[in-house]
Amino acid sequence: MNSLLKRLSLAALMIAVLPAYAVGPEPVWTLSGFAQPESVVYAKQQDLLYVSNVNGESTAKDGNGFISRVSPDGKMIKREWLKGLNAPKGLAYNSGYLYIADIDELVVVDTGNSRITARYKAAGAKFLNDVAVDTAGRVYVSDTGTNTIWRLSGTSFGVMLSSPKLEGPNGLLVEGGKLIVGSWGVMTGNGFETSEMGYLQSVDRTTAALEPRFAPIPFANIDGLVSDGKGGYIVSDWMHGNVYKISATGEANLWLLLEQGSADIGMGPNKRLLVPMMMNNELRAYALD
Repeated sequence: MNSLLKRLSLAALMIAVLPAYAVGPEPVWTLSGFAQPESVVYAKQQDLLYVSNVNGESTAKDGNGFISRVSPDGKMIKREWLKGLNAPKGLAYNSGYLYIADIDELVVVDTGNSRITARYKAAGAKFLNDVAVDTAGRVYVSDTGTNTIWRLSGTSFGVMLSSPKLEGPNGLLVEGGKLIVGSWGVMTGNGFETSEMGYLQSVDRTTAALEPRFAPIPFANIDGLVSDGKGGYIVSDWMHGNVYKISATGEANLWLLLEQGSADIGMGPNKRLLVPMMMNNELRAYALD
């Protein structure tokens, strides 16, 4: 009976997330010229966008990775603003510092002088992915490859939670006392293939207790995760190129139908959703309203 209920619930969800003719709006602007852009973050204090470029294999320590600086209206300011990284992915910005997930270390950059100020090694990490920061300056990093979430508090960098129940943690979002986690799904061991897709979960930032954010029905290989400002969320599905809006009550609706490679989304000024298209070497901006 539980299996039947799960299948019925999944079927109902698939109807909800696959409405007819859901192709979404055209981008407000598109900027090309990147090299596998994976993540974008808006630095409000500087009125700048930072974009990570993998520029090679996603786990290769080849020194090819770099960070771009872009204007909020979609103009390239400096393509290779920070060079010498390996395969940089998730980004977070706080008080003049940029935090970068780079395979198995968290890299901290002073954006004022464009210099790396610290590197925190995540021993045993395989695929550090997204980064989020809370109001106290604590930094959270997901490791999709080992079902682990790391935390930087002051200068102490260690494991916050490691559990197979995280099911490939990718997108991260700080929300009050919770860390919202978008999972990639249950890995098969064959690359990034999954036997079951991912969903949203919640981690208590004090106790590290893990709980489903909504009914735990898999619906996407979640990459990026942002707040919609209305109590809900927007998530990207890298494998299928989809972007979903998830209401405060947990209803998921397909909003954008894109190509494969819609990566770690960000929110820019003027309610612009920023979508790095990793396979297209583009950054796109969409109006939410």
